[in-house]
Order: sequence, then C-alpha cells, then structure tokens
Amino acid sequence: MPLQPSPLRNFGPGAHLGVKETEAALVEHYPRLVRLAYLTLPPGLGRHRRVLAAHASVQRALHGKARPAPGQGGEGIPAPRSGVRAGDGTNTPAYAAVRLRVVRSALAYGRRPRWWPGRMPAPAVLRPSMPVVRGLRLFPRAGGMDEFTLDRALADVPAAVRAALGLRLLESLSADSTGALLAGAGVADPAGAVRAAAQVEGSDHERVRRMLRSDEFDPCTVQTRPGDLLRRRHRVRAGASALALLVVAGSLALSVGTDTDGAPSVVSAPRGTMPGGALDPAGLVRTPPEQWADTSRVDFSAWPSRGGRADDRELLARALGTWAAPGPDVAVTSTPGTAVVPPSQPPQLLFAGSLGGEGVVLFHDGGVRVVRYAEPLSAEGSPVLDFARADDSDVTTAAALAVSRTGASTRYLLAPWVTVAATRDLLAPGTPARALDVDRDGITAAVPRPEEGGGCLSWPAMQLRSSEKIVEKHAFLVTDLGDLAPVHLTHTPAPGAGAPARQPREATSTDALAGWARTACSLGDLRHSGVRAVNNWQFAVQPLPGTRSTADWVCTRADTWRGPGRVLVQFVPPAASPFARAEVVADRRNTALCSRFGQHVVAGTHWRSPAGSWYVLAAGSRAVERIEVAGSVRGASDGPVLAVRAPRGAAFRVDAELRDGGTMSSVR
Repeated sequence: MPLQPSPLRNFGPGAHLGVKETEAALVEHYPRLVRLAYLTLPPGLGRHRRVLAAHASVQRALHGKARPAPGQGGEGIPAPRSGVRAGDGTNTPAYAAVRLRVVRSALAYGRRPRWWPGRMPAPAVLRPSMPVVRGLRLFPRAGGMDEFTLDRALADVPAAVRAALGLRLLESLSADSTGALLAGAGVADPAGAVRAAAQVEGSDHERVRRMLRSDEFDPCTVQTRPGDLLRRRHRVRAGASALALLVVAGSLALSVGTDTDGAPSVVSAPRGTMPGGALDPAGLVRTPPEQWADTSRVDFSAWPSRGGRADDRELLARALGTWAAPGPDVAVTSTPGTAVVPPSQPPQLLFAGSLGGEGVVLFHDGGVRVVRYAEPLSAEGSPVLDFARADDSDVTTAAALAVSRTGASTRYLLAPWVTVAATRDLLAPGTPARALDVDRDGITAAVPRPEEGGGCLSWPAMQLRSSEKIVEKHAFLVTDLGDLAPVHLTHTPAPGAGAPARQPREATSTDALAGWARTACSLGDLRHSGVRAVNNWQFAVQPLPGTRSTADWVCTRADTWRGPGRVLVQFVPPAASPFARAEVVADRRNTALCSRFGQHVVAGTHWRSPAGSWYVLAAGSRAVERIEVAGSVRGASDGPVLAVRAPRGAAFRVDAELRDGGTMSSVR
C-alpha cells in the first residue's frame, strides 16, 4: 500500500511552520517559485547570474523558521482567491510562507542600505549561496520578439512592480492579497506597486500572462554555453602573477615604510582618475566578448572590442586626442542634436583597425553617442571625426555601424548578436535577399548605398537575423540614410475588421516588402537627419469609385534619436509597376502623429479615375467615425473613407469625428 503524505497541521495566526511542511511546499512548486523569483530579480544581473540568483532565492526560503504569510492565516487579510484552484497546493500556509520568503529574498537584490557604497552590488548579491556553476553560462530559451520587448519594458520598472505583476498574473492573487504580501516583504508602497503593475504593457494582461509563462521567463529550462575559455586561462595566469606580486610587495613593505626623513611615502593616484584620464588609451572600456548573450541591455554597451588594431596604443591615443581637441584640418560631422564635446569618462572601444585605406576607431561613450575617427594611411588626406546619437538603442537600432564609406558603398561592423546578413533591393520585393559576406571581426563586404541626387532606380537594404540567444527567429531590415547607424525599417498592417489595434512589426513579410517597394524612394528626404527608425503604417484601405480596385493610405513615420518625428502621409493607388512611387499628400515635421502618442490621422487628396473623372478622396484611421469635406466641394460619409466627385484642383478641407467624440482635421 503506497505511503500517504501526512496532512499539514492546522496553523493558526502566529504559528510556526515545520521544516517538513515548508520543504514539501518548496519541492512541489519549485518551478513556479523560481519563475517568480526570476521575474522579480533585477534584469541588470544578466541572464546567467539572474538564473542562479532565482534558484538561490528559492532554496534559501527553506532555511530558518517560517511564519504563515499575510493572507494565509493572518488576521484581517483576505486569502488569495482569483484563479487559485483549491487542492493544487498553492493555497496552503506552507506554500504562502515559502512564497513570501522568495519574494523578500528576490527584492533584497535591488536594495542597498543607506550607508552602502552606491557603485557596489547590494549585500544580497554578495552573499555566498548555492547553486554555483563554473565554466558554463546558463540562460533561458529565447522567446519571440514580444517576449523580448516585455523583458525590456520590465527592466525599466522597480523590482516591487515586477513582483506585483508576477503575483497577480503568475500566482493569480487578488490586488488586496498582493499588496498584503508585498507589505510583508518590506515594500514601502505596496499599493502603488500593484497599481503600477496594472499599467505594464497596457491592459491586455492575458497576453502578458502568456508571455510570462513562456520559455523566456523560465529559469528551470535553460540552455548552456561555455564561458570565455581564453579569458579563463588569462585569469589563471593573472592570478598567479598577482599572487607573486603580493609576496614581493609584502616583503618590500616590511623593509620600506617611510622615506629617509621619516615622512610617509607619497603614492601617485591611479591613471584615469586624474584630469585627462578619459583620454588615456589604457583606460578604455572593453566589454567581454560574450556579455551580449548574458545581459538584458542589448545595445552598443554589449559590443566587444574588435579589430586588428584594438591594442594599437598610438592610434587610440590619436583618436582620443582628436576627439578632445580637433585640429583645423579635421573634418567634423554630427547628426542633429549630438554634442561634440570631449568624453567625460573613459569611453568604450568598439573597433580599431585598418580598412579602405584608413585607420578607423569606433567609440561608444557609455550611453548617448557613438564616435568614429578615421585617419588616412597615406600622407594624403585629413582625419575625420563623426558623431551620432545612440541613446536607448536596442537589438535592431544597435545592429550595425558604418565603419567605412565610399561614394557608392558602405561597409558595416555588425553587432555580435547578428548571425545572418543579406542584402536586398526594396524596389524589387519579389527578388530574394542575397547573402552578404562578413569577416571574423564582423565587418561586412561592401553594401551598395542608395543613390543621392539622381533617380530612384533601386534602394539597397540589409536583412539581418539575430542570434537565438537574443530572440528566436527574428529577422529585420535596416538601410543607410547617411548616418553612422543604419535605420530600422518596420511595417504596421492595415486594421482588420473588429481586430485590435496592430503594432509595428518587422518589414520582412511579403505585404511589408510590397508596401516598402512603393514608398522607399520617399526615404531620400530623410538623409542625414539623425533618423533611428521608420515605420510604414497602412492606416486605411479605400475602395476606388468606378473600379473594383482599392488604394492604400500609408503614414510613414520617421523617429529621430533626439525625439522629434517627421510624418509623410502617402496615397498608394494601383499601379502597373510594383515599385511605382506613391503620392506624398502631407508632410509634417516635429509631430507625434502616427505614433503611440498620436494614434489618429485623416488625410485627403485628388484622384482621377480610369474613366477620366476627378474625385476628392479622404481616409482616416480606425477610430474615425465620420468624415466631412468642405470648401469648393462638399460631402460627408459615415465611416473612415470618403469619395466625392469634384472638379480638378478643387480646394477642400477634411474634418473627421472620432468614436470618443473628439474631432480632428486632415494632416497637411
């Protein structure tokens, strides 16, 4: 007869829980507790340390005496009720006590005592704990782009908010029970954390719940990779050398403690702490080669130092000196809104090498800028210094940097997470992408540049794919608009009948490529303006009067690194050629239109039917309920589109009513 587990004792308020009950609850629900701890822990730990810290937080919950958690036997506090199934073992005092300990331990990683040095890890990070893994890097399996975006968003909120989100969505606790548990874990404002959690990723929490239960947030199902084997070998050697130096230094300290006159010896400050230390090549920040695969901050700060001249002290010194004080012969360029001041601290070295007859150095100053220095290898020519914004970059906008340019082509340094690179012509959407050669340093072969000042006969772009260590099956497009970083291209499909508002997605689908074929030539007006990303939003589809065809209305929004955006509203009627240029009907600068802060748009234009009749056409986005045209032609329509006969060139104005009662006029 199988043995039956002994029933849990009936715990009253203030009773202590036994070790056996606590252990049983921990073992039975170990995966869900580790997932909750992983979500709460600071993403800045990196995925490897975060996985280990999550397991350590749960395993530490077994130690010591546990009391029933708030909401489980506590007085005046409701027990969890929303979505918790009776009999699944999660509504017991033992499980609630363990869960409280796990949350408290995970929150401790983000706290520092007032007296604790600001740049040192919190005490909980320094606490020795199990498990310990050496020689391997662990990280959860990559999810999709939605999960990656959610993880990035959660990195920007406090740990208490992440814990509240996990308790509400993973543990299905009510708002009251969540607040009570957070209060028991030492959170200063538990109600505020619960309210903030309700705002994470909008109101579609079922979608967020599914993502939090995906492999992206599962530290129990992990992948392994070796650590940096070469660095490990160097560390062993360095440790032996350091030990020998300590022995020698200790011997000298016994014999030499003061100067001959009895005064204390003077020790010079370390290099890099004195004025000018930011310009010392020895102080340059060099990111470990594999850090990009073990961090939640996937941007230029995760790039390793690469290039055949990364240790060329003279080249690096000239680059830093020119950055600090460009001479009269140095050609300096900068994208709008980019400061050209010297670095205030040692910058990060991204690349140093010889390429295209130049010595090239790429720097990242830690958050705001990327800087390119180039000097001719021959006696002819002058140095060049290029500045560009790079704040808030991500897996796509930090995917490449222009390292060498000619009049007709560009060579890029690709991010370490880019595993596949290809080129394609946006004006030939039916032509497959062609593989692009990349050398061992991540430098691409020459990529054709879009023509300037001539006809728009082609528009080259790069199609890149991220490593599965970052995000699974993620391909995206970038194109050269003359700045150091290429521009990320996205696409937002037309609204579906009754479907929720759609979000921008990568422009690699058949429909997205077909849309960009008609609108790519408009990108020429955005050159050298500091654009980071351009999205084609197909905000309306309009039946054309007298035909069986439809036309698309597209809002092309360019977002700059410094914030302001530019909008081109384009009318895309049927055409004989797949790359016939769309008609730009409106151009607005410094606007929030067609972004998440400006989600409504309406526009109008003249159109001639195949039969020769002229019309005024107007269309609005999904929230437009009624459109009116006034001026020398009048008409109205219930719905987001309107077509009215009008003389050629008739003056008109378009106004729209929104479903929420608001009104707006057409963008011009």
